[in-house]
Amino acid sequence: MVDKEYIRKRHFMDGWSIREISRNCKISRQTVRKMLQEAEIPKYQLTKPKPRPAMERWIPVIEAWLQEEERSAPKKQRYVSSRIYERLREEYPEEFDAAESTVRYWVRKLRNKPQEAFVPLTADAGELAEADFGRAVIKIAGKPTDVHLFVMRLRHSGVIFAHAFSSEKIEAFLEGHRLAFEWFGGIPRSVRYDNPKTAVTKILTGPMRDEHELLSSLRAHYLFDSDFCRPGEPHEKGSVENGVGYVRRHACVPVPEVSDLEAFNTHLLAWCEKTRNKRWTLWEQERSALRALPIHAHRCATTHPVLVNKLCLVSFDYNRYSVPSAYVGKTLLLRAYAERIEILHREQVVAKHVRCHERKRTFLELEHYLPILAYKPHAATHAAVVRQLPEIYHRIRIRMVNSRPDGYKDFVAILLLHQIFPAKDILEAIEAIGPDVVTAEQIRAHLFRPPTSPTCQVPDELKTYRLMKQNPARYDMLVKGVVH
Repeated sequence: MVDKEYIRKRHFMDGWSIREISRNCKISRQTVRKMLQEAEIPKYQLTKPKPRPAMERWIPVIEAWLQEEERSAPKKQRYVSSRIYERLREEYPEEFDAAESTVRYWVRKLRNKPQEAFVPLTADAGELAEADFGRAVIKIAGKPTDVHLFVMRLRHSGVIFAHAFSSEKIEAFLEGHRLAFEWFGGIPRSVRYDNPKTAVTKILTGPMRDEHELLSSLRAHYLFDSDFCRPGEPHEKGSVENGVGYVRRHACVPVPEVSDLEAFNTHLLAWCEKTRNKRWTLWEQERSALRALPIHAHRCATTHPVLVNKLCLVSFDYNRYSVPSAYVGKTLLLRAYAERIEILHREQVVAKHVRCHERKRTFLELEHYLPILAYKPHAATHAAVVRQLPEIYHRIRIRMVNSRPDGYKDFVAILLLHQIFPAKDILEAIEAIGPDVVTAEQIRAHLFRPPTSPTCQVPDELKTYRLMKQNPARYDMLVKGVVH
């Protein structure tokens, strides 16, 4: 800049020509012309791309992952830079050595997307939590399945809780709160929502809402306040909006493959514990400010009166569930939880089922129909509840029915054993005896057989040990001279 200042002063103030400046300063005329054009600080102009030795091998890998997600991954379960960095470290621990900022730079460059702007929000410890639902795709037993993620995030510490449900119905909404409060170990003073139909029945002027009576019951039990965003303004709870996406992109990428929903929730809970440990200092402040939990947990269920028909079935939510035959014609109380059904008679649970969120399905339990089969044994030949038993029962049924005209009675005798023994033990006994020869008497004898006591091995040191033979006459010496 000193040379540039000198040259510009000689030309503009003293009238030197470009040729004269070039001869006196020993600088080319082309360089002199550039200096005369502008007075800015000289900047380096990049003529070719910078070398990228740390990322040369990994850029094609990142490109392949991004192309794969464009083809098959759900829209809301796409990679973020930090997840790509984590995956590179996990899959190439010995070779990958680039920094996370370098990965973030190249992912942004490959995607070339403008960044979204947000308004910073804050809250005191224990003051506010935000709750929302979001969808994710997982594979249950190899089949792609939509699940609904209930996410609650504490505003001060940023700690996230997530739990997956089969639906977003009111029972899941209530159960999500209970599980979140129990996992946090306390209750925030307020929870913010958008305006879901599960929580709001009518939007009034300004911040006023007509809330669902079950949400009011939940608030009365846990003693927190509810706060709602303006309609169409979900960014007012931006922390959990971002949190739902954060859960999808970090806990659900790649798409998890699990055996059932419970296994996925176990995975989610472990992930929540891991992310909470990263915010431990803020979490300690937040935890100390949360209100204590009540002694008893809230019952997160809806109740419905149901009538038992002649087929020992009750109808709920377009599905049918069996109950014991003794309650035919009676009105029972059905409690619907997020993932299960309980049917009660005078506060006593008489039947339990896994809740189905599809339609026109029937769920039967063998134990509910055994009293009927006891006096209507012929019904066992075509009973729907019998046909749903494991395949080994069909082999036994066919063999016994074909053996003699009333062979179905022998088959029913095996079924009636379920009133005494667990189904698992009966199935193990059938497999041990053999389905082609098994009878009810053999199963009963097998299950009543006392367990064989394990043989005891005597150590070599004790084999040579001998006890001294006792002489009862020695005790006579103790009574000598004693007056009775």
